[in-house]
Amino acid sequence: MEKVIEFSGEQLRTLFGQNDKYLEKIENKLNVILVNRNGVLKIIGEEPNVESAYSMMTACLKTVKGGDDLEEQKIDYAISLAKEKQEEALSLIDKEVICHTVNGKPIKPKTLGQKAYVDAMKKDMVVFGIGPAGTGKTYLAMALAITAFKNNEVNKIILTRPAIEAGEKLGFLPGDLQSKVDPYLRPLYDALYQIMGAEGFQKNMEKGLIEVAPLAYMRGRTLDDAYIILDEAQNTTPAQMKMFLTRIGFGSKVVITGDSTQKDLPKDVTSGLDVAIKILKNIEGISVCNLTSKDVVRHPLVQKIVKAYEVYEEKAANKNKQRKK
Repeated sequence: MEKVIEFSGEQLRTLFGQNDKYLEKIENKLNVILVNRNGVLKIIGEEPNVESAYSMMTACLKTVKGGDDLEEQKIDYAISLAKEKQEEALSLIDKEVICHTVNGKPIKPKTLGQKAYVDAMKKDMVVFGIGPAGTGKTYLAMALAITAFKNNEVNKIILTRPAIEAGEKLGFLPGDLQSKVDPYLRPLYDALYQIMGAEGFQKNMEKGLIEVAPLAYMRGRTLDDAYIILDEAQNTTPAQMKMFLTRIGFGSKVVITGDSTQKDLPKDVTSGLDVAIKILKNIEGISVCNLTSKDVVRHPLVQKIVKAYEVYEEKAANKNKQRKK
């Protein structure tokens, strides 16, 4: 079967990438042959493969016409959607822009998992975002928090993390207490600078409208009209998680993010995140969103690393089960 798409040379260069680096990938993964002649692209192959490639490339072209770049992650994800016959999902994802960075770059969900996560944060009061590194759990939550703050939906943004030691001892680090905990909070600062700008962040920080603090600082407070993000929640104890969840006041929104496979807790300590999900998952107004290696939006190699670890850990878990039996 053969199908034809017409587009400009500039759109073609964006779709196929520099030196046609995406062209071979599309051909190999979707089992088609692509022939470009003077702005006309022929897709040749068996009917199901041609239909998938046509739908996928049409959706990608809509993205290009909308002014977006096509990164390798997006091409890889578009190909995986085409294999699952969900090509049109790409257009749905690209419609939604949460906000823009200080450089004008749009922040939007890039996968179906991320879209479900964003929808949950807009709808529910408490959302758990669980998934591996690179799935945008914290970054998307931060983007929604800043948007809500700018729209006067909340009066304050509170970002917190448990300051758990991962190999080093806090006491060995130089400086006062704030200097010791700042490295744990650095990823939160970085995201704020990128979305809000250093000047905007500093101004709101001085006014007390944005607060970045270790989880221990939350004890004894009631947080009204605030957007609260608890990051790295897999490193909380059950008591800490209960303390945090009971801080929520009227008009507040809470997002709790974590990766259950990267705990820094002592071996004999249960994660507060695991316990909270078991207890709260069926309560109305609370959502649990599970992101996977398919939702990784960092360098494509990160997705492969996450997937390899998932396979390894699954095999190890199965071996342990067999030993116990």
